[in-house]
Amino acid sequence: MRDELFSRCFVVLSFAAAFLLLSAQWRTASSSRPTATPIVTAAFQASLPPASALPSPPPEPPIASATRPRFGRLVRSGLRFNRVRLMVDLSDREVYVYRGDQLQTSYPISVGKAGWETPTGEYRVLQLRQYPVWRHPLTKEVVPPGPKNPLGSRWIGFWTDGEYQIGFHGTNEPDKIGQAISHGCIRMYNDDIEALFTQVRIGAIVTVQP
Repeated sequence: MRDELFSRCFVVLSFAAAFLLLSAQWRTASSSRPTATPIVTAAFQASLPPASALPSPPPEPPIASATRPRFGRLVRSGLRFNRVRLMVDLSDREVYVYRGDQLQTSYPISVGKAGWETPTGEYRVLQLRQYPVWRHPLTKEVVPPGPKNPLGSRWIGFWTDGEYQIGFHGTNEPDKIGQAISHGCIRMYNDDIEALFTQVRIGAIVTVQP
């Protein structure tokens, strides 16, 4: 009986010793295991310069009304655009807004004066800008956005020869809407150009007829 009890005690002690040994090895391995760190994130963040060191975006170039417009330049583009199209009638001094074949609305305009006629033809909207800067086509004076800016609050460009541009824009002389007074551009009341600005997209067709 004593031998049997001794044997059982030996087995229990052996199991306990083995368990304690395995537990000690596991703790040692766990303490030496490196902790996970966000290396990729930290490296990415460290590679970025501080915000104060980032270069400022270049200012947009001034928009210029055109000198004597050149006729016959049809601006073609593969850009997709919505179905809104604009039809300018120079004789009626109106721009008509169509969605498909349905007339949506129209706005009174001013057009190019003698010697600076607005070019006729079919074009596409090339630029959409809010509060544009203007450069006088002759004196090269640059006028920032504000009450003295003859472009008003919006610009929708559709013609360029690479240096000068023609488009729809607002005005700081609303009493002259309806006249042939501009350097080729199409002037509109500021409220009207802001409404038109929300309806067109880059690539929209602009047809100018006599």
